[in-house]
Amino acid sequence: MSRLTRLGFIDVRRTSNPVRRRVRSRGIPPALEKHEIFYTEQPREAAELIGKALSPATLTRGDLDAQRFAASLHGVRLRDVSMLYVDLAIAATLDIPSMGSYFAVHMPTNGRAVCMQDGRTFEANPIRALVTSPGMPLTMRFDHDSPQLVIRIEQAALERHLTRMLGGSLSRPIVFEPEMNLAADAAMRWHGAIQLLHTEVYYEGSLVQRGQGIGALEELVMSSLLLLQPSNHLAQLTGETEQPGRRVVRAALDYIEEHLGERITMSDIAKNVHMSVRAVQQGFREELGTTPTVYLRDRRLERARADLTDAEPSDGVTVTDIAERWGFSHLGSFAALYRKRWGESPSETLRR
Repeated sequence: MSRLTRLGFIDVRRTSNPVRRRVRSRGIPPALEKHEIFYTEQPREAAELIGKALSPATLTRGDLDAQRFAASLHGVRLRDVSMLYVDLAIAATLDIPSMGSYFAVHMPTNGRAVCMQDGRTFEANPIRALVTSPGMPLTMRFDHDSPQLVIRIEQAALERHLTRMLGGSLSRPIVFEPEMNLAADAAMRWHGAIQLLHTEVYYEGSLVQRGQGIGALEELVMSSLLLLQPSNHLAQLTGETEQPGRRVVRAALDYIEEHLGERITMSDIAKNVHMSVRAVQQGFREELGTTPTVYLRDRRLERARADLTDAEPSDGVTVTDIAERWGFSHLGSFAALYRKRWGESPSETLRR
């Protein structure tokens, strides 16, 4: 079983030997060709399976060519970022009453989909993508032959990443402008991030295929979306409304991220941001509601969990190796903190 298959979020037994014949090849991205999640010619089954991968939905076929319906979904999930390819073959309408706890960028690779969200109607096509935010209803009317590449980002992960970028807790949920101009000059960064994601998934022996560099790649995708696409937090990100206290905390967070696997003291952090220890501690309390020490411990636990999740038995990785990598010198204390945070032992995560 490959690492990417193991990280899939739908029963991969459906992907090895599809029961029904494929109608035709429809330009599936090369990186996803071997990662079929489902194929069905039954609209009800398609709606159910799409609901498991995205959000509960109803699916209605168009009148023309209704008998040629053939839905398929290909995809892989890393940790918090998934790359999916959705194809309904014919004209159809997908109604989602409430988007799940994730953000998604829907990029038609052919044709178009008329999108209705938050009282607005617009067209998604190969040069204009749809960006969805959690909790909102969505209706998409697909034209014939209008497959989509979908980048899904889990809500909790994007919120944590934005918190680190801002240097403070979020005052309100993230909401993106739903229309993304893929032809704009600024969109080149987004295209570059997605191309790198595709390349890492596709090539055998890549860092991602070896379970390395997943975090950095996901952070690139998340940062690109946050900095490119207008949202209710973009002004803060660009510094237009940044407060002095947040600048200090953000500098401290940057230092912590760069030295996460090293021994870090409060004096080290304060010296790096040119502030007193007390000022740094006060900034963390005001902006993040925590202390630098607790934040550092939690980030190390998160990185340890990521490494334990990515590891394969054949890699020869042990819990002790990962604990020491992220600054936990006492294995018993690490295991207790890990279980309290994640509800399972480090060895259970490693064996899964």
